[in-house]
Amino acid sequence: MTTHRSPSDADTHTTGGTGGDTDADGAALTPATRSLGVVDRLTYALFASRADTRRHERDRRVYRGTNLSVAFDLYVARVHAASWLLAVFGFALVVALGTALPAGVVETAAGRVLRRLGGVGGVPDAIPTSPRLAATSVAAIAGVAGLLLATGVRLAVVYVGGRYLRWLAAARRSDIARTLPGAVRYLHVLASGSDGRRAMLRRVADTDAYGETAVACKRALNTAAMTGNVDEGLRRVARDTPAQDTLAPFLLKFREHADQGSDALREYLAMESRMLRNRQDRERKRAEGFLELLAELFVVLLVLPTLVVIVLTVMSLISPGLSATVRTPFGGVTPRAATVYGSALFVLLIGLGTARLVARLRPPDQHVDYRRPPGTAATLATATTNPASATVVLAPVGIAALVAALSLGVDSVVAALVGYVAFAVPAGVVAVRRARIDDAKDHELKDFVHAVSGHVNLGRPFPEAVEHVARDVDLGPLDGDVADLASNLRLTTTTDGVGDLRTAALDRFVDRVGTPMAEQTVGLVIGALDAGSDTGVVFETLQGEVGRLYHEKRALRSGMLVYVAVGWTTALLVIGISVATSANVLAGFDRLSAMSDLSGVAVDAGAIDIARDQYRVYVVTQATMLAAGWFAGAASRGQYEALLHSGCLVAVCHVVFAGVGLV
Repeated sequence: MTTHRSPSDADTHTTGGTGGDTDADGAALTPATRSLGVVDRLTYALFASRADTRRHERDRRVYRGTNLSVAFDLYVARVHAASWLLAVFGFALVVALGTALPAGVVETAAGRVLRRLGGVGGVPDAIPTSPRLAATSVAAIAGVAGLLLATGVRLAVVYVGGRYLRWLAAARRSDIARTLPGAVRYLHVLASGSDGRRAMLRRVADTDAYGETAVACKRALNTAAMTGNVDEGLRRVARDTPAQDTLAPFLLKFREHADQGSDALREYLAMESRMLRNRQDRERKRAEGFLELLAELFVVLLVLPTLVVIVLTVMSLISPGLSATVRTPFGGVTPRAATVYGSALFVLLIGLGTARLVARLRPPDQHVDYRRPPGTAATLATATTNPASATVVLAPVGIAALVAALSLGVDSVVAALVGYVAFAVPAGVVAVRRARIDDAKDHELKDFVHAVSGHVNLGRPFPEAVEHVARDVDLGPLDGDVADLASNLRLTTTTDGVGDLRTAALDRFVDRVGTPMAEQTVGLVIGALDAGSDTGVVFETLQGEVGRLYHEKRALRSGMLVYVAVGWTTALLVIGISVATSANVLAGFDRLSAMSDLSGVAVDAGAIDIARDQYRVYVVTQATMLAAGWFAGAASRGQYEALLHSGCLVAVCHVVFAGVGLV
């Protein structure tokens, strides 16, 4: 007999100081999962036993690495409850539709299915029966179809529930691989101080820049608080983490070398930092190779729809069926029109997909996440320097341009493009302006770190070193931020009266600079100095770190410019093909159609409509401009610059088409 825990058993937890609560599988328990609601209790009572079946053994193993806040039994119960609810809904919907259809429709469809699938000769298209028997057969057919759909829906929901756990685990594994090298370098600097391993792990856990690595350290400390043993916390996290090839061996070796003394731990962290850096470099090279393949595929997929439209235009001369109207639930449509507009939609999806892939391939530590400040006044004040604020402020401008274009009688597609350009180009300009400021700050940040390091190596205290640099060194756009840092370091108390003065000043400096490079480098100084690390060692490590990060940023920028050129070149090539086709080829086909009676060649006179076909080519071309612009902008600096590139390409395309009289 299969046994399972009761709802109260599922929430059994142990509290240890500030460590927090965990369930039997090691996941953190929130108040919501500790006190189940009525629906959850009913769900648990009905389906919790499914969690103990062999079907979910893999899901249980994967679950340990997901960091979900609900118990595994409860998660499985919710998935199965959702699968049954959706299955019942699907069954009821099919039965209702089957009984609501006009008489004879179901029998005709069933007869055709038997003829095509069963290959049974002599089966009529409809199954003639008496009215009562007909109603019974319709109910039976609808019931069978509903059962098949319900079974498929239930199995699909359960499968998706398992895939969701694996997706969460994969996302955590990817994040750990990204943040672990930085965390190890941070621990190496901390190891030169007086902190023990618990305090070192706590500093990593409190640093948001280390993502899932920080979460893993926090879970290790939570377990250590409950068990009273840091080694046990590290062992459990190493067992449960999805990063079994990176984080797990590191935690176990960290525990081992920490037991051997501080010197052994420093040597190990230095060696591990070099190994992880080499591994990161290899992964970056693999990502570059994949990006090259993606760019080649992107070019093919962008040019192909335009060629398809041209081929269809040629084929319509000898295949009148392409221009025949087909009845659909949404009205009449020709195969040519469906293919053309379907190609435009396909190009847009390709553009969105490739832009997203490029963004994911970009190293996350080279990605800037702009956040809009709270409040309308703050948003308006930062609209010229913050792309997130600019998009909010400029959205009404784009809508106003769309409405104005429509009021002037402009075609709806052209009006939508006008509104998009009016919104996207100014927002992209703000993003480029902010990116150039950030680049200049990162360049000066490197010089600032070297200058401060020189003063520290001469024996000056850190606040005095910063003050000398602020007074004597010209740091361009960083002058105001460094002066603010020097002023804050001279204060005697923090603004809120609590916390460490030096830490508060450096935190404010990182917020003012606002670049990932500042967060990674200056953030390293904050924790290291608080830990009592040797100042000379800290700044020696910091010089190497800031130089490496700046070099990687410049190399990434140079490498990505190739793909910006690919996007623009492809877009301009498509414009040339489309304009040449619309201006010459279509006109030639139109003359051929008009002279078909004289030449003796049978050509459908309605196959070519110059205005209609030029408009369709224009729509597909503009979709290509959007896709190419998104790709180029994402390769350059990210989503906000994608607005600028796509908006500029759309404007160029419209100017070219309008200049030759095609729109």
